[in-house]
Amino acid sequence: MLPRKQTTETFRGYGSSRIGDAAAWQSRTPGYAIARPGIAMRARPAQTADMHLSRADLADLYYFLAIARHRNFRLAGLELGVTASALSHGLKGLESRLGVRLFDRDRRSVALTAAGEELQKDITSPFEDIGEAVARLNRFRDAPTGRIRLSASSDAALLLLTPVLPIFIERHPRLMLDLSVDDHPIDPDDGFDASIRLGGTVPPDMVAERLSRDLPLRVAGAPAYFERFGEPGHPSDLQHHRCLLLRGPDAARWEFHRDGERMTIMAPGSLTLDDTRSMTSLMLAGSGLMYAPEPLVRHLVDEGRARYVLEDWSSSARGFHMLHPGRRPLPIGLTLLVDLIRETCPLGT
Repeated sequence: MLPRKQTTETFRGYGSSRIGDAAAWQSRTPGYAIARPGIAMRARPAQTADMHLSRADLADLYYFLAIARHRNFRLAGLELGVTASALSHGLKGLESRLGVRLFDRDRRSVALTAAGEELQKDITSPFEDIGEAVARLNRFRDAPTGRIRLSASSDAALLLLTPVLPIFIERHPRLMLDLSVDDHPIDPDDGFDASIRLGGTVPPDMVAERLSRDLPLRVAGAPAYFERFGEPGHPSDLQHHRCLLLRGPDAARWEFHRDGERMTIMAPGSLTLDDTRSMTSLMLAGSGLMYAPEPLVRHLVDEGRARYVLEDWSSSARGFHMLHPGRRPLPIGLTLLVDLIRETCPLGT
């Protein structure tokens, strides 16, 4: 037994390499502080309100939030730039120090426990507040810095971003833009700061900022196609043509307006594609007709490589919008990009 004259000390923190094997003993013995030479050991709750978070704890809590968002160690690791094994190691350490299991996980699934759900709910807003506070400091710099993760459809990348990005990187050389170009549906939890898509349904908990005017939609084909199959004179004639479809819930829904008359045609097609660049290549090869934003095919028509049909019928799509989580403002870098797009108006006003 330790002498009575020795003092007691409450150990602050969730672990320390200086304690050595005693830290491991404490993790296996909830309810007791660590005894060191000259220090008495007394019983107390394993976690108390006066415990201080260490730098490692904050990092592991940040990792925890990423895993909770994605429910996947690999995707969370891609977002944070660390390996899945590093995330797993950090999570195990966090769970050990907290004394609770935060996830139920096996080879196929990762699910939050009740404790994990409560922790995610309690700490998400504070971490977002910290991120916003740091982002707001950019206004005190001579030049804004940081990393922006942006997702854009192939049409948005070609028509909206390609004209402005050379100007953007020239003006803001210390900003790093990580651009992912794909035409898949938007996932609010995909880890991107924002996404650019043609306007339409806005996912829950997201807001949309318009970046362009509405875009006319045109039906176009190659001369080689019209030589083989002729030209449709009326939207209903499309039922007897080959149509190229862009993957999505409304891929085959082609709408037309003329003199107050509205028609919706379910276009037939044996080819469904993920991106309009592939669709354009197939259209130019004479494989079928495409229904796309007019700026996407205008230069091909001007060059004589494609031709519009059904020109007395009109249709349009809502313009490009930037979608981002409504619970936080845009990072300063994306705000500057939006300002530049509105300044240059690559698709007109």
